[in-house]
Amino acid sequence: MSTGTTTGSTDVFRTSRDLLIGGKAVPGASRPAIDVINPSDKSVIAQVADATPAEAITAVDAAQTAMTAWKKTAPRARAEILRRCFDLIIERENELAHLIALENGKALTDAHGEVAYAAEFFRWYSEEAVRTIGTLTTAPSGANKILVQHEPIGVAVLVTPWNFPAAMATRKIAPALAAGCSAVLKPAPQTPLTAYAIADILAEAGVPDGVVNVVTTSTAGDVVSAMVHDPRVRIVSFTGSTAVGRSLLREAADHVLKCAMELGGNAPLLVLADADLDTALDGAMVAKMRNGGQACTAANRIFVHRSLVEPFTTELAARMSQLVMGAGTDAATQCGPLIDDAAVTKVSGLVGDALDRGARLITGGTLPGGPGSFYPPTVITDVPRDAGILREEIFGPIAAIVPFDTDEEAIAAANDTEHGLSAYVFSADLAHGLKVAERLESGMVAINRGLLSDPAAPFGGTKQSGLGREGAREGLLEFTESKYIAVSW
Repeated sequence: MSTGTTTGSTDVFRTSRDLLIGGKAVPGASRPAIDVINPSDKSVIAQVADATPAEAITAVDAAQTAMTAWKKTAPRARAEILRRCFDLIIERENELAHLIALENGKALTDAHGEVAYAAEFFRWYSEEAVRTIGTLTTAPSGANKILVQHEPIGVAVLVTPWNFPAAMATRKIAPALAAGCSAVLKPAPQTPLTAYAIADILAEAGVPDGVVNVVTTSTAGDVVSAMVHDPRVRIVSFTGSTAVGRSLLREAADHVLKCAMELGGNAPLLVLADADLDTALDGAMVAKMRNGGQACTAANRIFVHRSLVEPFTTELAARMSQLVMGAGTDAATQCGPLIDDAAVTKVSGLVGDALDRGARLITGGTLPGGPGSFYPPTVITDVPRDAGILREEIFGPIAAIVPFDTDEEAIAAANDTEHGLSAYVFSADLAHGLKVAERLESGMVAINRGLLSDPAAPFGGTKQSGLGREGAREGLLEFTESKYIAVSW
C-alpha cells in the first residue's frame, strides 16, 4: 500500500498503512483495505490493511523470533529505549493529539490529555524495567534456600479499544517490553492510525524489529482466535466489553493462556449528604464527560442525596448545556461526536427507555441535524431503578441521576451490578467518604475527585469488570512468570 499525507496534516499521519510485521510494512494479501472514518463528518480519512488469521500468525512468528534477543537485553538497555519512547511522544504531542481527534472524534483538549497519559506509561515502565526484583529466602525447615525470579512470560497478544487509542496501547506495550516480552498489537479498526503512529515512534526509539507488531483487521474474532490458539502465545491482554471478554476467556482456556482483562464498567458516583456541592459538580463533570462519556471509568449512575439533588441537578444541567459540540479537531470543541451512528442509536434508545419509564429530561436529549455521529450532553433525573440506562454501560454524554435517602440505600444500589471497575464518592468528611468507599464493590474508588487513572496505580476491576491489573508494579508482573529454584549451599 502506498503512503502519503493529507493537506494540513502532521507527519505522524498517513493516508494508507500496511500491517507492521517484523519491522516491515506488509500489505494485506487478500482483503480490501479498511476505511478509517472521521466520526465528526463521516469522511474517509485513511485506509489500513485488513489482516487475515494467516497474517496474524506471521506476526506471531516475528514476535517469537524477536523475543529471543529482546528478553536477553539488559534491563537498563530496555529502560533507556522506553524512556526514549516517552520523550518522542511528548515531542510529538500536537501531531498525535490531532490524529486522535481526527480518527476518534474526541475534543483536542481530551486528546492532548490522552497523549500525555499515554506517554507516562513509557516513563513509568522505563523506571520499573530495572526493578523486576526476585526474592531469596530460607525454607522454614532450613533445608534449602528459596530463590524466586520473574521471567518474561512469552509472546503477548494485545487487543485495544477505540476510545483511548494511544493510552490503551501504551498501557499494554510498555509493561510487556519492560518485562522482556514481545507483542502483537491488534488495535480497534475505528482508530488504527494512532497505533501505527506509536509503532513508528517505537522503532525510532530503538525497539528492535519484530518486538512489537501491529495487525489491523475487520474480523477481530477469527484473527485474535488464531493467535490465542498458537502455543507460542502465552498471554492475551484485552480491553473491551464484558461480553467479548467472556468469549475470549473461553478460547484462552484451550491452551490455559494467561489473561489480563479490563472489561466493562458501570461506575456509580455517590454525592453524600455532607458533600461540598461545587466539589461534587466539578468531579461529576470530569467523571462523566471525559471523552464525551466514552470511557469505561465514566460515571454511569449518579446517586445524589435527596437534600442536594435539586441544586445538583440544576447546576449540572447548566454546565452540560453550555458545552460546545463540534468536530474533535476544532479547538473550540468541548464535546465531540460519538464513535459512530450505532453508538448514537444506542444512547438515544437508553434515554428514550428511561423517559418512558418516568425519568425527567432536564437538558439535551434531541439529536442535532447535520453530518457526524453527534449526541448532545444530556441530563435526566428521577431515573427509575428498572431503566436500562442504569444496567448498561452508556458510553455517551448522558448524566442519569437517581435520588437516595440513606447511605445504605446508595451503597446497595451502587453495588447492584455485575460490574465493579470504578466508583466515585463525594463527602466533605473524609472518614465518612472512606467508610462508604470500603463498602463499594469496585476495583478503584475516587474520593472527592473525578479522575482516578494513573500509571503508578493498579488499574482494574472486580466481578465481571475483569481480571488482573494494568499500571503500577502489578501491571509489569502480569507479563512475567515466577520461577522458584530450590538451592542448597
